[in-house]
Amino acid sequence: MTDLAWPWPAGAATGIGSLPGTDIAEAQRVVLGELPTLPHLPELPARGPGADLIGRTGGLLVELPVELYAARWRIALRPGRDLRRARDLMERDLDQLAEQAEEYAGPVKVQAAGPLTLAAGLERPVGGRMLRDPGAVRDLTASLAEGLRGHVADLRRRLPHAQVLLQLDEPSLPAVLAGRVPTESGLGAYRPVEASTATDLLRTVTEAVGVPVVVHCCAPDVPLELIRSTGAVAVALDLDLVTTLDPLGEAIDAGLGLLAGAAPALPAPTGQAPTSAQVADRVRQLWDRLGFPRTQLARQVVVTPACGLAGATPAHVRAVLAACRDAGRRLSEE
Repeated sequence: MTDLAWPWPAGAATGIGSLPGTDIAEAQRVVLGELPTLPHLPELPARGPGADLIGRTGGLLVELPVELYAARWRIALRPGRDLRRARDLMERDLDQLAEQAEEYAGPVKVQAAGPLTLAAGLERPVGGRMLRDPGAVRDLTASLAEGLRGHVADLRRRLPHAQVLLQLDEPSLPAVLAGRVPTESGLGAYRPVEASTATDLLRTVTEAVGVPVVVHCCAPDVPLELIRSTGAVAVALDLDLVTTLDPLGEAIDAGLGLLAGAAPALPAPTGQAPTSAQVADRVRQLWDRLGFPRTQLARQVVVTPACGLAGATPAHVRAVLAACRDAGRRLSEE
């Protein structure tokens, strides 16, 4: 196994991104309290348009204003109130993070949609998703790369002692590669994007931002080799969706870090949250099946919930984040 220094401490735990509610100050307090080794900037989609994945990321684009039209985000002819709202929400979130974590000196993670998911979710001004036009996708990726570079620089100014990690959320990546993204009529699908093209688009963003990048995909059939070849330092995935071990083992052996989604995002039918021992066992069992030495586990793996927690109750959120944190500590002590 490649001996690398991953950009987080041994036994780290973090969240994927979204939390329930509309109070960013409270959400940030929860994250900083429960995830002290690798906190993240919370996302609160319950606040409405501009707080969702596509709108939030659209607000970061450079020279490509976005707007809502018929409840869908699209490229606009000029900046308007929808874009101002998305940017105001982000500014408020960053202000709150800076206020609560001004002296924080460890790694901190922020999230944004990756170029393929953004192209699949954002529409052109004349109709149809950006995915329909390869030239438009390239322009969108360049705009995203520039916007995220500025976003990271802004965060670095606000938290001068922290080390920033960027998570690119790519839930649509497998569908984009397989040609499963439906057209507006629902009667067809957009042409698949070649793996080499997807790699180039992701690499454009990864190389532009100047900080370590994690690619998150909470869908089946995560293209692990593609993600590794983009220059990402880690992949974040739901362990319950891992059906074939060989690709994951090869990626880990090549040095890719793993944000292991080992705790359920929603409560079990019994209402009970997982214990830290259960979460640690879930990660440990996978690692053992892959055949890697336990001594490397706590350095290469970060413990996370399976996906975002926007649909959970506040009590479940606290319990899951605490279980992930304590599971990471358990693994680091072995």
